[in-house]
Amino acid sequence: MALNSTFASFCIFQLLFHFVSHWFSAKISTGFNSLTIKKKIEWNSRVVSTCHSLVVGIFGLYIFFFDEVTIADPLWGDSPLAEMNLSIASGYLLSDLVVIIWYWKMIGDKSFVLHHCTAVYAYFLILRYRVLEYIGNFRLLAELSSPFVNQRWFFEVLKYPKSSKANVINGILMAVVFFIVRIAVMPPFYAYLYSVYGTEPYMRLGLVIQLSWVFSCLILDVMNVIWMYRISKGCIKVILLIRREKATDHLQNGKVD
Repeated sequence: MALNSTFASFCIFQLLFHFVSHWFSAKISTGFNSLTIKKKIEWNSRVVSTCHSLVVGIFGLYIFFFDEVTIADPLWGDSPLAEMNLSIASGYLLSDLVVIIWYWKMIGDKSFVLHHCTAVYAYFLILRYRVLEYIGNFRLLAELSSPFVNQRWFFEVLKYPKSSKANVINGILMAVVFFIVRIAVMPPFYAYLYSVYGTEPYMRLGLVIQLSWVFSCLILDVMNVIWMYRISKGCIKVILLIRREKATDHLQNGKVD
């Protein structure tokens, strides 16, 4: 089931990238057709990223709160829904890796390759050995921040002013959601890891899965901290820009008066 779902996911996301996104984006955005080929490729990639994030993020939330099998046993609980969600994510990551490598000169990014390869490896182990499905889906909640990150890029490429209301609101939501689903979850996540360390269910995982669980999460979380730092710097710049614009408007209005 997992292999078929992963392959189907891969094909669907390739279809979205090569055909659906281009047609849909041209319909809803007047600025899309005027973009360069490079920008169009990245645009389509981010549209697909947003679709993937919404699907796995919503499923991930449901699993996190309501999937009784994996909630009861986060290490060994085997749930068809959790397996399907991880398969969808794996198919997307493989699809996006193909796109990045194929268009490397235009959108190649080593950090994304590292991120995708680390996540694919972790999800492969989960699906192969039917373990840590709840943990894997918990990590997928991080994808809920991606739509806001992608929207920021859309606003930028469409030349929305950084101080525009839409840009500011999206920027605030991006920073808040990114912090909640990628940074604030770290202490409870590693606290749980520490609490199960050495227990019989944990030992049954075997050394390979134990090490892979720890190191794959560490790699992804180091990247999340770096990205959070960059997002914070961007937010501070926008806040300072808005303050300068307000101060300038105040001075100009004062001169007019």
